[in-house]
Amino acid sequence: MTGRVVVIGVGNPYRRDDGAGPAVVEALSSTVPEGTLLIVSDGEPGRMLGLWTGRDSVIVVETVHGHPGHPGRLHTLDAETTARCASGPASSHGLGLGETVALAAALDRMPLELVVHAVEGEDFGLGPGLSAAVRAALAELVDRVATAVRDAHRRQRSRSG
Repeated sequence: MTGRVVVIGVGNPYRRDDGAGPAVVEALSSTVPEGTLLIVSDGEPGRMLGLWTGRDSVIVVETVHGHPGHPGRLHTLDAETTARCASGPASSHGLGLGETVALAAALDRMPLELVVHAVEGEDFGLGPGLSAAVRAALAELVDRVATAVRDAHRRQRSRSG
């Protein structure tokens, strides 16, 4: 394992609310502890598996469609719960994150720890900029991810010490 904490902001900043993941990565860029890798991804399953295979702690930040939707509502999911979402894509991408986690588990390519922090989106149209609901939730989402990063580093230190 790498001993690193990886934060993957999934999304496209030119698809409105789908840009929340990359926005969180940008907000964290100057505040994360050493040993934290910040990455923006389009969420393609093969690339996601490559980003987290062999990692100790992976934190994924994603925008999801809720049914029924509550734009701006935040969710924190563990790997098992995320994989259960595989029955129907909850992501704004072609294959959802649930399918990616289920595939990684089947291929034995899961990190030691995986947590997903998600925000429910409202507008996935073309163009930059978050909807008012997602923009209002962004500070709390950044705080949750920053806390998850600190906690992951703490757990890694306790495992190695």
